[in-house]
Amino acid sequence: MPREYFIDGIQSEIKTTIKEAIETYRSLGAKIVEISLPHTKYALPVYYLIAPAEASANLARYDGVRFGARRSTGSMVEMFFDTRGQGFGQEVKRRIMLGTYALSAGYYDAYYGQAQKVRTLIKLDFEKAFESVDVIACPVTPTTAFKVGEHGDDPLAMYLEDVFTLPANLAGVPGIAFPVGMDSNNLPIGMQLMGKRFEEETLFQAVQTFQQSTSFHLQYPVL
Repeated sequence: MPREYFIDGIQSEIKTTIKEAIETYRSLGAKIVEISLPHTKYALPVYYLIAPAEASANLARYDGVRFGARRSTGSMVEMFFDTRGQGFGQEVKRRIMLGTYALSAGYYDAYYGQAQKVRTLIKLDFEKAFESVDVIACPVTPTTAFKVGEHGDDPLAMYLEDVFTLPANLAGVPGIAFPVGMDSNNLPIGMQLMGKRFEEETLFQAVQTFQQSTSFHLQYPVL
């Protein structure tokens, strides 16, 4: 259990349910220890520097000339603007803009370069943790499901929902999410297990053991 994952602002029912699920694992014979992943707090800003930068670079090819559906028959400049303007959604455009800025001259070392260095520190945190544990257990999200469109005008609120899942992506380790309970609104609560590289089988076995002893995976929210 990483202490950094039980942050201020996490829904109280999620915290309680995750701890109950961990106690279930203890009753099944697992040894539970508290660990530290000290650079976890940097995972969100690091990811949203690196991912948009990579998206910007990868999506640059879709200009309607060699790649992508051509959206205009006007001049080349008009075709370029129309293709990228109509072919990408708002979130994609937002990430392209953020990534292009982070990769631009004068900002590359200050933003993208620094983010890559912190990414290495996050990776080292996991490597150190896996010297003493087989899997790491934590919540999937700080809240249960929100209403459709509730965060539509607040991209930052949407990004904050990723705070617990991004570290595994940055560290390059496998993770698996599964239901471990319901909140008072009958919405599912998920727990995440992260494991060592190329040891996904350990994660599958751990989840299977939990689901053989519980029935949360058979429960459905009332719509």
